Amino acid sequence: MVKIDDKIFLKRMDKLEDIPELAMKNGYIHLRNKTPIRSGNARNKTKRNNLKIKSNYPYAGKLDEGWSKQAPSGFTEPTIDFLKRFIDTQVGKI
Repeated sequence: MVKIDDKIFLKRMDKLEDIPELAMKNGYIHLRNKTPIRSGNARNKTKRNNLKIKSNYPYAGKLDEGWSKQAPSGFTEPTIDFLKRFIDTQVGKI
């Protein structure tokens, strides 16, 4: 017989609900830090809105393809990898 403690279960569910917002907050910081900086335009025009991060400038695709020596791997894939590790870590804590 398995006994489930409702209080512990509900507390864990609350923590799970917080993960998407926490992941996007940290993912946004990570992506901005990975974005190449020359004039600051790319970083300044990278915005977060709820569960979306948007690079709102015409050459975002070029930079993400590794056009800049500052980010030869781009910034999207490294951020996705970061988010996978981050979420795994957060879920593991629960």
